[in-house]
Amino acid sequence: MTPAPQHPTDEAVTEQFLGHRELLFSVVYNMLGSLADTEDALQEVWLAWSARHRTPDAAPVENPRAYLVRIAMNQALARRAEVVRRQETYVGPWLPEPLVTPQEDVADAAERAESLSMAMLVVLETLSPLERAVFLLHEVFGFGHPETADILGRSPAAVRQLAARARRHVQARRPRHRAAPDVHSQVTERFAAAALGGDLRALLELLAPDVTLWTDGGGKGPATSLRPVHGRDQVAALFMSVAATLPAGGLHIRYRRVAGDPCALVFSGDSPMAVVIVDLAPDGDRIASIYSITNPDKLPKAQR
Repeated sequence: MTPAPQHPTDEAVTEQFLGHRELLFSVVYNMLGSLADTEDALQEVWLAWSARHRTPDAAPVENPRAYLVRIAMNQALARRAEVVRRQETYVGPWLPEPLVTPQEDVADAAERAESLSMAMLVVLETLSPLERAVFLLHEVFGFGHPETADILGRSPAAVRQLAARARRHVQARRPRHRAAPDVHSQVTERFAAAALGGDLRALLELLAPDVTLWTDGGGKGPATSLRPVHGRDQVAALFMSVAATLPAGGLHIRYRRVAGDPCALVFSGDSPMAVVIVDLAPDGDRIASIYSITNPDKLPKAQR
């Protein structure tokens, strides 16, 4: 007589979920770009996972990692449409919510996946939901095409086509390049000093000719422009106008990281006013993109 399958204890079920939680968070966050939506999705993943093990006649889960990622990705895909709908009525440019962490050793920061950077998240916003899912699962988290197909409920052939299309799209907009962490940190600090200090000459030296500035205030925080600003002279002029209105000694900066990339966390008094991330051009240390998030709903509440 075949013995009945042994089901894990409640403690083991919890440990398995917690052991994969960081992976699940990364999968969902990189699909949605929203911390609140990510946490809500992970709560649903936990409820589904724990309910699965409370079902007496359910077969044991042979591969908990793949099973949990499938639930998490399905949650992310289901929520993606709502995120897009909110973006359509958003005031000004929408940027992913920055995942701000304390300063780290630059060697550790260099090991972070590029896909988690603000610049890569902005590129991922241009993919279809399925292209984004396939790109993340295959290119970032290392799932093979058959595993990815099983997670998404698609054929391996369809997944290969989606992967190729997404890869071409990403590479055309985001060349495979990551600046040396120490260079990136130095440029970030020099930029913050020049922009807030009103040093036009220093700022022009840092900006690439075709630099683009995105400012996400969401209609709630200070926004320098409701549209992306292109070109070195236009971006520099905008920052000079902002610097001219700042009260003397009214702002201070703490340097943090957003998924491994350095950022400037600008404070007014004890409250964060902006998270600013710069992205460097592939061929040097000039700034190609600037992302400024001033929407208070997206600022790191833990550091208020």
